This record gives sequence, C-alpha cells and structure tokens, in this order.
Amino acid sequence: CLKLGADLAIDYKTQDFVAEVKSATGGKGANVILDVVGGAYIQRNYEAAAVEGRIVQIAFQDGSKVNVDFMRLMLKRLTHTGSTLRARPVADKEAIANALTQHVIPLISAGTVRPLIDCAFPLEKANEAHARMDTSAHIGKIMLIVA
Repeated sequence: CLKLGADLAIDYKTQDFVAEVKSATGGKGANVILDVVGGAYIQRNYEAAAVEGRIVQIAFQDGSKVNVDFMRLMLKRLTHTGSTLRARPVADKEAIANALTQHVIPLISAGTVRPLIDCAFPLEKANEAHARMDTSAHIGKIMLIVA
C-alpha cells in the first residue's frame, strides 16, 4: 500500500488498527473510513473514527448482522452510510461509469493509479485461485487468465 501512495498501511490481522489510527492522527481518529468488512469491525470503526467522522459501508465480508453499541456513534456525531450498486437504477450506474471513464481511467492509463495484483492463475487452475482467496492471505486482486 505504501508503494501505491498510502501515507500509512495497517495490517488489521496483526495490528490493532484502532490504536494505529489513533497514533497516526495524534489521537483524533480517521475523518473517513471506507469499510468492506463490516461485522465486528463496525464497532471498532466507531472507535477509530474522529469526532464528526464518516464511515462508508460498501460491503460486509464479515457479516451484516452485528450487535453494536450506538452510543459512540452519537457521542462522536458520526455519520455511517452505505451504498451498493445492485439496487441503483441503470441511469445511476451509467453516470458512475462515465465519471470513472472521465476521472479514473486517465489516472490508470498514466500509471498514477495502479491495480494491486496478488497473483494470476490460468483458467484451468480456477480451483487454486479460489483456494488462495479462501485463505484470506492475498493482498490485491487474484486474476484468472482466460486467453
């Protein structure tokens, strides 16, 4: 992540990400948290967020049903919002695709933004790709090569 331009990289599997975020921000917490994990991390996100911080939920890899104490959300005046593309109208999806084409694709073409590839497998080894994904040891995308 640091090679991709991040100011800080935290391995949430081996480090206490709340403590690391607090340390990196002088105790203030993160202004914005983009969460793809959900589950028990929702409560931890509330702890890691700054006062008036925002948490954006875009997936629930650890589950969407949790027992959460909302007091921290209220005391910190946090905003926790979520979004998915699935239920969005086609016109919204088209607008997002157009915005990506206009703003993100040029960055990818210029090499400013690069996808992080963990590994690649030929299609006939798709079972190995799934096994790699099941370990949760990968960082970045696992690719299947079809040609």
